[in-house]
Amino acid sequence: GGNIFRGLSGSAQGMERTTADYMGMLATVMNALGMQSALEQLGIHTRVISAIPMDQVCEPYIRRRAVRHLEKKRVCIFAAGTGNPYFTTDTAATLRASEMGCEGVFKGTKVDGVYDKDPKKFPDAKRYQTVSYDEALEKNLGVMDATAIALARDNKLPIIVFSLDEPGGFRTILGGRGTYTRVQG
Repeated sequence: GGNIFRGLSGSAQGMERTTADYMGMLATVMNALGMQSALEQLGIHTRVISAIPMDQVCEPYIRRRAVRHLEKKRVCIFAAGTGNPYFTTDTAATLRASEMGCEGVFKGTKVDGVYDKDPKKFPDAKRYQTVSYDEALEKNLGVMDATAIALARDNKLPIIVFSLDEPGGFRTILGGRGTYTRVQG
């Protein structure tokens, strides 16, 4: 939802943090609906599942129902974060991946992995091929927020960080190829 509204930036401009966070959650629902439409045009059965109930638009998050959709080979798009302010969408993604028994969390971003410093500002930045959860936390590498990384660590859930700017990049990464960083044990 950050491309529509980012809760933290709203609160920095004087808006109450909880209001800003709820606006961000609603923006993720809008993005999820757009993604659902695109996938269904390709013939992929998809469900949008929201942490904030809005029955006219999408399904409410009920873990057992989401698991059933996955068993039926439907794509589940989780929206509205955790449904609670003060938690990031990274934490929500890690939480849902843990609940669904996923093999990992794939984080598409503007850079092709995790670096020792910001590669947009420092041309000599070094990309990690792999990095431990603890090192990512200790060095504050900006992979995800600390809550999301700790949750992934506690559930032994690897995080794959890759660039969304590469055409076909997600498919390549799913095939185990391409440029990315793996955050793990």
